[in-house]
Order: sequence, then C-alpha cells, then structure tokens
Amino acid sequence: MTGKRSTLARCLAKLEAGDTLMVWKLNNLSCNLRDLVRMLDDFRERGIKFRSLTEAINTEIPAGNAVWQLIGALAKLERSLLVERTRTGIVAARRRGVRFGRKPKMTPDRIEHARKLIAQGRTPAEAAQIMGFNRSTIYRSLQAAA
Repeated sequence: MTGKRSTLARCLAKLEAGDTLMVWKLNNLSCNLRDLVRMLDDFRERGIKFRSLTEAINTEIPAGNAVWQLIGALAKLERSLLVERTRTGIVAARRRGVRFGRKPKMTPDRIEHARKLIAQGRTPAEAAQIMGFNRSTIYRSLQAAA
C-alpha cells in the first residue's frame, strides 16, 4: 500500500486481540466488497472487534454480527455472479469465432518458408536462425502442421 493506504496498513498491523477498529464508513476501510469481507474475517480470527458508524455495524453485538453475515453472503453472491457472467461471455465470444490466448508466431506462410529452407538442405536450427525464431518454435510448428 502506498500513500494514504500505507497509514491504514500500519494501523491494521498494530491491531491486537481485544482492540476495536472504528471507521466512519466501510469504504474508508476497503474499496471493494471482497477485500472488505476478507479483512473483517481476518479481524474475527484475530479477536479484533469492528465498528462502522455510518452503516451501524458493530461486531460486538448480535445485530451487528447479523449485518456482517449478510454482507459476507452478498459478497459471495457478487463473486459467483461475476464468474457466471465471465463464463457466459467467453462461451459467446468463442461462438463468434474469437480465439483466446497468444497468437502463433509461425503463420502458414512462415511454416512453408521454413519447409523450403529445410528442403534446400538447411537444418531446422539454421532455418530458425535465418527466420529469427527459436529452434523449438520451428520444430513445434512443423510437427503441428504435418
């Protein structure tokens, strides 16, 4: 953490069991729900109490714990919805013909050029050097194209 967040990091590092961390608003503690849930779960494990004045969350009382449990459930729901939307988007993109991953270095024209060099008596290593590729790239491409 840098800048203003480094102050927060130092504060969090000094908290001990029995301490209470009090914030004005939840967004002063974390910018996203997943990190907030992770942070507050860490507080619970370390025996640190938490209060947010604006959202009326107080983990020292049952109602505050209930609100906290609800926030945790919403964070899990948000995460599962994000994963589902991402998977759906990937499937739709593949149907449209989108190819994911790195583009192959060896195009069909380059593979043909490598074959011609080898047919002229050059070794695959020499062909790779002439073309500016690694020898293993030439071998893999020739094998895949065969």
